[in-house]
Amino acid sequence: MKAVIAALAANLGIAIAKFAAFLLTGSASMLAESVHSVADTGNETLLLIGRGRSRRARTAEHPFGFGRERYFYGFVVAVMLFTVGSVFSIYDGIHKIITPGHLDSPAIAYLVLGVSMVLEGFSLRTAIREANEVRQKGHGWRQFVHVTKTPELPVVLLEDSAALIGLVFAFLGVLLSQLTGHEEWDGVGSVGVGVLLACAAFIVGYETKSLLIGEAATEETAAKIVAAIEGGPEKYRLIHLRTSHIGPETLLVAAKIGVSADLTAADLAAGIDAAEKRVRAEVPIAETIYLEPDIYRPGQDDPLDPSVAIVAQTTRRPRLPRRTARRPGPA
Repeated sequence: MKAVIAALAANLGIAIAKFAAFLLTGSASMLAESVHSVADTGNETLLLIGRGRSRRARTAEHPFGFGRERYFYGFVVAVMLFTVGSVFSIYDGIHKIITPGHLDSPAIAYLVLGVSMVLEGFSLRTAIREANEVRQKGHGWRQFVHVTKTPELPVVLLEDSAALIGLVFAFLGVLLSQLTGHEEWDGVGSVGVGVLLACAAFIVGYETKSLLIGEAATEETAAKIVAAIEGGPEKYRLIHLRTSHIGPETLLVAAKIGVSADLTAADLAAGIDAAEKRVRAEVPIAETIYLEPDIYRPGQDDPLDPSVAIVAQTTRRPRLPRRTARRPGPA
């Protein structure tokens, strides 16, 4: 949460400075940036609230816990970015273009924008450093935002990146207004900030919506689960596997496994317990595991289960031939 706390402190200070600059200059771009920073401050507060509420103990009504509250508050952040940040900035910018005012003391705006860039850069650097600790090798930033199950880091990364670009838009709006004498450029800068925030809100909303609905484990994690189930002395065969993230650090694992027909109930129970221990050892976040035994029959693998392809690629174990219906021969 270092990235979230750093962003909260930076945005709070930036918001105060920007509002002061707006009151002194009357710049629409500065007002848009002020609202943007206030929205970002509220967003980081929401992320902290979501993380705290997700740690509540499970109840009878919520037997899998409250881990997905972090995803819910991440989605609320996307709504806040769009409504409070984007819509207001676009509205204020259009109003400034239609009825331009007078830009006073642009030097103050430049000073505040410069300080804001430094603070936003510090916040972004912290977010990048924290993300690099969990980002897998070979994954670019776009792939990291898409595959990560932790909502806070992508939100902060997108917010800070959008904030830095938005500061450039605001700087250009103030500069062009001063150079040309046309205050409409200040309004154009505000509209640019609003469009940028709308794009960031769409990406955050899209990714957190997928997490909120429920995403499966990554291919690497699924491969570890399959290897743990099939790698024991019991010689179990995976029929199908279903996984779902209940939270960033909580994974639900449900699998149907093929077992020998001559096992006793005691041996079967002991084997399943051992398989669950192996899975938890390989994937510690697999807190809830359900293994359903079945008598294995060739061709029983679920063709729609992605874990079947994962196993074939990672372990390259021999596959039993699938049963196919015979066509009747000629009479």
